[in-house]
Amino acid sequence: MAHEQIVITTPDGQCPAHVFTPAGGQGGPAIIFYMDAGGIRPGVLAMAERLANAGYVVLLPDMYYRYGAYGPFDPKEVFKGDFRAILGPLMATTGNAKAAADIDAYIGYLDGRSDVHGKRIGAVGFCMGGGMAIASAGARPERFAAIASYHGGNLATDAADSPHRAAPVLQAEVYIAAAENDGSYPPEMAERFEKALRDAGVTFTAESYPAKHGWMKPDFPVYDEKAAEHGWKQMLAFFARTLGDKNA
Repeated sequence: MAHEQIVITTPDGQCPAHVFTPAGGQGGPAIIFYMDAGGIRPGVLAMAERLANAGYVVLLPDMYYRYGAYGPFDPKEVFKGDFRAILGPLMATTGNAKAAADIDAYIGYLDGRSDVHGKRIGAVGFCMGGGMAIASAGARPERFAAIASYHGGNLATDAADSPHRAAPVLQAEVYIAAAENDGSYPPEMAERFEKALRDAGVTFTAESYPAKHGWMKPDFPVYDEKAAEHGWKQMLAFFARTLGDKNA
């Protein structure tokens, strides 16, 4: 595995990012990894590395670049107190619309790499990153073959940039991994989101995990190893099936 730290110029400034590539330099299809609200930190880097080791070029942009320097945060410490007081100012600088506005910059960077296989790419997002992945794919639908959202919240709201509004243009297959009893993605919201996908003819799979919101993150206090390993198995199978040179 190779790890690079780069800076991508976006319409709003300079976005630091990490790039992980498979061992041996053989490259692979590209996947954009959208972080959770805890920001860039060792636990997220380890997840991006694991995905790269499965045969992908993984781009991990810092969605808080508009805020400036921060952290890294230890989620277990952050969640002991008022996490919104700590993370809220950073979260206010990003969102679905801003993620979508940056997608041309990210795709442009990936298009310039000789080790990326194929033109169609994937995206995976966690927590707030789930909505960002969907919204970004809606901004450039012809470039995305697969989108996975893990414990993504607020996927179908009345907001102008609600992810479900991207459904009519999506060309990607979608995998939705939801937590049980998740206040940010209650059953009525899941129904609204899935209806939008069905009405638009989007191929998707929705799976409910017997775990808490954030279960995939190894540094979260709610991390569930059994559920997380199932999540990884599903993710890798999903991307193996939907990405590859056939999507060139």
